Amino acid sequence: MFVISENNTESSAKHLDRAVSTFRDARKAVALTGAGISVGSGIPDFRSPGGLWSVFSPEEYATLEVFYTHPAKAWELYRALGATLQGKTANAAHETLADLEEQEQLSGIITQNVDNLHQKAGSRTVFEIHGDHQHLQCLQCGMLEKVQQEHYQGSGVPRCLQCDFPLKPNVVLFGETVRNLEAIESFILDCDLLLVIGTSAQVFPAAGLPHTVKQNGGTIFEFNQEQTLGSGSFSGIGPITDFFFQGDVVRTLPKLAQALSLSRPL
Repeated sequence: MFVISENNTESSAKHLDRAVSTFRDARKAVALTGAGISVGSGIPDFRSPGGLWSVFSPEEYATLEVFYTHPAKAWELYRALGATLQGKTANAAHETLADLEEQEQLSGIITQNVDNLHQKAGSRTVFEIHGDHQHLQCLQCGMLEKVQQEHYQGSGVPRCLQCDFPLKPNVVLFGETVRNLEAIESFILDCDLLLVIGTSAQVFPAAGLPHTVKQNGGTIFEFNQEQTLGSGSFSGIGPITDFFFQGDVVRTLPKLAQALSLSRPL
């Protein structure tokens, strides 16, 4: 495993050159993103100190059963999440991925986030595992309604205009099936370079994706403050991470993109 830090050390520079060469040799590069990529946009990780889960217990507020039995209580969490996401804009890491896709160096993004910042940055191929927070969803008739600011004001529960059933944000609750899984599994099948960005990838199904790529002979680039994927092994094949970009993804991801641009063949 090669470590590339934010500091421009001689070893980091050499490893970065090797990472660029590996990236260029890849047939299909895909990004897997988590909460860490949006921290630079002012959205705290749910699990970090001060994050939503430190205020709203997932078991008490974020399960499908709670929504069905106490929708008003569930909406306390939804309004807090809406307030957290409101007005947030894409950062340099989101924009870098959009640029790589525009340059046909990245095939698409698989994200665990519900903040829509990849799309705001200009990314076109985005698979959202946990849904999105830009729509309200009716679990009874299937209607989707665009979120309006008034939905997060007051204390009432929005109701479906078609069947009067309580609406919930179009996000995956505990006890719900994740989204786009079949399409994601198909998309990742021929991926030979996976960029794991801002996530420890400890929660399934996202947790299985790096292992799938590695098992198929692919390469893993990890972008995190602390190394996670390289700390274990999978089926005896050794560490999962091949290149670890250590530091803030808002800086490390653009650093890779700049190196790719500077070394672009004429």
